[in-house]
Amino acid sequence: MLETAFEFFSFTEPNVRTVTLGTVLLGIGAAVVGSFTYLRKRALVGDAVSHAILPGVALAFMITGEREPLYLLVGALLAGWISLLSIDGIVNYSKLKTDTAIALILSVFFGFGILLLTAIQQQGTGTQAGLDSFLFGKAAGMTTKEVHFFGWVSAALIGIVVLFFNVFRLVSFNREFAISLGLPVRFIEFIMATITVLAITTGIQAVGVVLMAALLITPAAAARPFTNRLEWMIVIAAAIGAVGGLVGSFVSYTHPQMPTGPWIVVVLSVFAVGSLLFAPNRGVVASIRRRYQNQRKIRTENLLKAFYQLYESGATSAITKETLQAHRNFQSRERAKGLKELLQRGCLTKESHQYALTEKGLEEGKRIVRLHRLWEVYLTERMRMQADHIHPQAETMEHIITPEIEAQLIKELNTPQKDPHNSDIPYTQ
Repeated sequence: MLETAFEFFSFTEPNVRTVTLGTVLLGIGAAVVGSFTYLRKRALVGDAVSHAILPGVALAFMITGEREPLYLLVGALLAGWISLLSIDGIVNYSKLKTDTAIALILSVFFGFGILLLTAIQQQGTGTQAGLDSFLFGKAAGMTTKEVHFFGWVSAALIGIVVLFFNVFRLVSFNREFAISLGLPVRFIEFIMATITVLAITTGIQAVGVVLMAALLITPAAAARPFTNRLEWMIVIAAAIGAVGGLVGSFVSYTHPQMPTGPWIVVVLSVFAVGSLLFAPNRGVVASIRRRYQNQRKIRTENLLKAFYQLYESGATSAITKETLQAHRNFQSRERAKGLKELLQRGCLTKESHQYALTEKGLEEGKRIVRLHRLWEVYLTERMRMQADHIHPQAETMEHIITPEIEAQLIKELNTPQKDPHNSDIPYTQ
């Protein structure tokens, strides 16, 4: 296996260089353009276009009789544009919804393309021309001439994105604002649609029309959870597209019976699933961790507040679990976890089944009570709510008020001394 890997990554074989370079370039180009398709929520349109270009490819071959990349690209581009115009026309001039129009155009164009391919194959020229590879892709069949051509197309796509990056971003995120600025939005959308069709047309050589939507959308979907900046999202998506092409080519090289295109999609899907699960801020694991941390925070803060309120009511410095439970109904398991954590943090001391707040715990408890009562004052004075309706809202807000918001509340309310229930608001001395 190591010897095979060394042979592949040395790139000494011309066919290996050709296939790998072609799939990497196609992956990068599709990922860059697909980032805007993803952000504009037009993934299904991309899928429809990828299927709809098949009759354009077949007709271009039937007219020219050659598998010349330029001719096939022109045919595919025209078919893709006709499919886009057809979808928009159905939506604008009929009562059919967008999803129905997409499904209709996809099935009609794809069916017509299969019909044309069947006719070509029956003439005895389809297999020799390799047009059947456009269905599922055949990256290993790419010639050096095709790689150079698709490479220039991918470079042109990236160049257009760089040149129009700011206007593409504005139209993708806020089309109405772009119109209000007087930008030629329809022309910009024309350019975006054109490069999308070009990306799809070049990418089908690697993964075919059936899987092209994955090459277009999956890298962007995998990159999105990692960043809030569009430029970094595009860079990450391009890197994922390149790695997908590289690994897919490697698997196909080590196992010749394995097709390159589907393996590229599998690798991209692994990235997407991994991103959804393990992205630092937006992943499922990070979400579960934040929820667990919030639960811990609420649990310990509720306990500290209960201890402080017991001290206010005249309880002795040593409090038992029974006294704590009588003051506020805690679930026994949650109470045990909270008490254990507060002991570990040095907010409580324990002696003979009795607990007492340390100086640190006293300050923490005072802070929670202060936030609760400040918010109750705000609700009654600024929101005009009745005093008997404000407790639940304050119970929630006390856990998320930041020091900056606290300072603003104190300033806004002119340092109130009592809450609406006439309880003292404890300030730090």
